[in-house]
Amino acid sequence: MEKKSKRIVSLVTMMLLFFIVMAANFRGCFSAASQTPIKGKPTTPANDRVGSSVFFRVTGNVYPTGHYSVILNIGNPPKAFDLDIDTGSDLTWVQCDAPCKGCTKPLDKLYKPKNNRVPCASSLCQAISTGQNYNCDIPTEQCDYEVQYADLGSSLGVLLSDYFPLRLNNGSLLQPRIAFGCGYDQKYLGPHSPPDTAGILGLGRGKASILSQLRNLGITQNVVGHCFSRVTGGFLFFGDHHFPPSGITWTPMRRSSSDTLYSSGPAELLFGGKPTGIKGLQLIFDSGSSYTYFSAQVYQSILNLVRKDLSGKPLRDAPEEKALAVCWKTAKPIKSILDIKSFFKPLTINFIKAKNVQLQLAPEDYLIITKDGNVCLGILNGGEQGLGNLNVIGAWIVNIMKVFSSLMRPTLVS
Repeated sequence: MEKKSKRIVSLVTMMLLFFIVMAANFRGCFSAASQTPIKGKPTTPANDRVGSSVFFRVTGNVYPTGHYSVILNIGNPPKAFDLDIDTGSDLTWVQCDAPCKGCTKPLDKLYKPKNNRVPCASSLCQAISTGQNYNCDIPTEQCDYEVQYADLGSSLGVLLSDYFPLRLNNGSLLQPRIAFGCGYDQKYLGPHSPPDTAGILGLGRGKASILSQLRNLGITQNVVGHCFSRVTGGFLFFGDHHFPPSGITWTPMRRSSSDTLYSSGPAELLFGGKPTGIKGLQLIFDSGSSYTYFSAQVYQSILNLVRKDLSGKPLRDAPEEKALAVCWKTAKPIKSILDIKSFFKPLTINFIKAKNVQLQLAPEDYLIITKDGNVCLGILNGGEQGLGNLNVIGAWIVNIMKVFSSLMRPTLVS
C-alpha cells in the first residue's frame, strides 16, 4: 500500500530486547525475535527444525520506488507473488481473483481461492479481528478481515490457508500451510501511489503474522531480519541462525498489552552531538514506512534546527520539488550526498534506558537526493498523516541499522 506513513494494527504483547549495530556493505539490517519456548519434548521432525532459517532476496529502494519487496511462492503447484515488506502490520495478504475493487494486478498475478477458507471459529480469525467486533454465530462461516492502515489505506477480504513452499538454509524443502488474506477490496487515499506489488508481507509480532505461524509449526524461531542496500535490494530472513557473534548493543523494547509493533524508548535526540531538549521519545521501527515520521512538535523542532544550521550556506529552498515536503537546491544539480554532506550535522537517537546505546544518523541517513538534483529531508511530519504523537522510524533509517531482538537469549550479547 504505498510509500506509507505508517501501517499500524492492533496486536498482542511480548517483551523484547533490541540491539542496533551498523552494517558494512548493506547499510541496514533489521531483525526481531518474539521467541517463546516450545512446551514439552520435541517429538516430530518439525520440532527438530526449530532454529533453521529461510532467506529471500529483496528488491526495491526508498526513493524513487518507495518500498522493498520479496517474492513468496504460494500454493501447490506454487505461484509467485511479490509482497511489500511490512514490520508494522501482522496480516499477510495478496490480491484476490474474485469480484474485486481496487485490484489493479493482471489476472495472472492474482490469487485464486480453492475452497480453502479459514473458518471464523479459528483462533487466527479472532486474532485478526482484535479491536473490531468479532462475531462468529456459525463456526464454519468464512473469516472476513479488514485491515485499516494509518496512511489511509485498507484491505478487505477473506482469510484463507494454503501451502507456502520454503527452502530452509539446511537444504530441506518444506510446504507449511499458512493462513493469509485474500483481499478483494483495496483502498488507498494517501498522497503517494501504492507500490506495484501483489500484496503485503506482514511481519509484526502478533499471532496472525507469518513469523508466529512458522514458530507455532515448529519450523523456525520467531525471528525476522532484513538487510537493505542503500541503492537497491538486499535480503530478508526468518529464523535464528544469523545473530552476529559480536558488535551487538541492546536496548529494551516497550511492553504493551495491546501492541506488537517493534517499539523502543524512551530516547532523546541530539543534533551535531549536542542535546536538543527533545526527550522521552517512544519509537516504532517499521520497514513498511518508506520515510521517518516524528510527531508535529518534534518534527518542527528538527526542521528549525536544520534550517538554522543552513543559514549562510549555499543552499536555497526548492519549493518546486514535489518529491518531499522540505527540499533544498544549489546553483547546480546535486549529484551525490557527498556534494552537500558538510552543510548538515548528524542526528543522534540516544536510548536512555540502555547504557551507551545510540543510533548515529549521518546526513546521508536522513537526506535524499531526487532525480532533479535537489536534496530533501527524509523526515516528515507525522501530524499531517494523522499519526498523532507516534514517532515512526521508517525504511530510510531502518535501512542503516542492524537490529535484532530476543526474548529467550540475551546471553547472545558478548
